[in-house]
Amino acid sequence: MTEAVRVDTWLWSVRQVKSRSRATAACRAGHVKVNGVTVKPSQKLAVGDLVAYRFEGFDRVLEVTELIAKRVGAPLAQQCYVDHSAPRPKFHDVLALPVRERGSGRPTKRERRELDSLRGRDTNAFRLN
Repeated sequence: MTEAVRVDTWLWSVRQVKSRSRATAACRAGHVKVNGVTVKPSQKLAVGDLVAYRFEGFDRVLEVTELIAKRVGAPLAQQCYVDHSAPRPKFHDVLALPVRERGSGRPTKRERRELDSLRGRDTNAFRLN
């Protein structure tokens, strides 16, 4: 265990990002915060710090419990932080798609227009006047 580790190195070593260069890029873009403050990649971490970053459109909040500088296996990496992130919403909760009964045939013109309006499409976009 080391005394201080860079935030980009720590994110890579606990397997939160695929490469250290991606962790560095996330820090430079302002997507990583330590204790609520946007940090540079060279920011040193200490045990007890809260690291927040954006991952695939969702916020992750990790509390540092152990400092490591080398990438380790997933079971060991999970012991180095406590995840305080809100649970991700399920895909079917976020996007409710209309469901047609199987075997009901092709949609009528009215049903097609309703489906298009739900999908945000303009039904008159291809109409020639």
